[in-house]
Amino acid sequence: MKLIVGLGNPGKQYEKTRHNCGFMAIDYYAQKNNLSFKKGKSGDYSEFTINNEKVILLKPQTYMNLSGECVLKFVKYYNINIDDIFVIYDDIDFELGTFKIKRSGSSGGHNGINSIIKCLKTENIKRIRIGISKNEIPLEDYVLKKFSNSEMEKINKILLIISNVIDDITICDIDELMRKYNGI
Repeated sequence: MKLIVGLGNPGKQYEKTRHNCGFMAIDYYAQKNNLSFKKGKSGDYSEFTINNEKVILLKPQTYMNLSGECVLKFVKYYNINIDDIFVIYDDIDFELGTFKIKRSGSSGGHNGINSIIKCLKTENIKRIRIGISKNEIPLEDYVLKKFSNSEMEKINKILLIISNVIDDITICDIDELMRKYNGI
């Protein structure tokens, strides 16, 4: 079983903001595949099968800084191995319109991934980081700013590629995924 977590903040006011790239990736995939979400106590989720393997898409509803609490609940309830988790989130260290698949690492200052690392007690969490670029305005204001139309065009191209990554998660190991998709 695979758990694919998209990070973001719940609520209309956060839709199409830089910090909600993870939610956007999950929603894009769900829409493309006609999947619906169930409301859980701490997260919205969708269960389905790819290549005979069960997959759960998860959008924590605990707000970004407490994402780990929701992820831990799902890991415990479904008895999911840490190696079967992928987290999708925004990263200011990559240019807008780029992404990178990574095997593990520190939070890099991202509060959502930091919460997951703390709750799961490991940095060995696979991830897909979506570039949102840096800006001169304060970080908290910048990540909660909505994308412009031209920026959304770039993000939508990345979301399409990430939907293909999600399809391949059940048939490729992390090294194959990185070789196939990093650098696109």
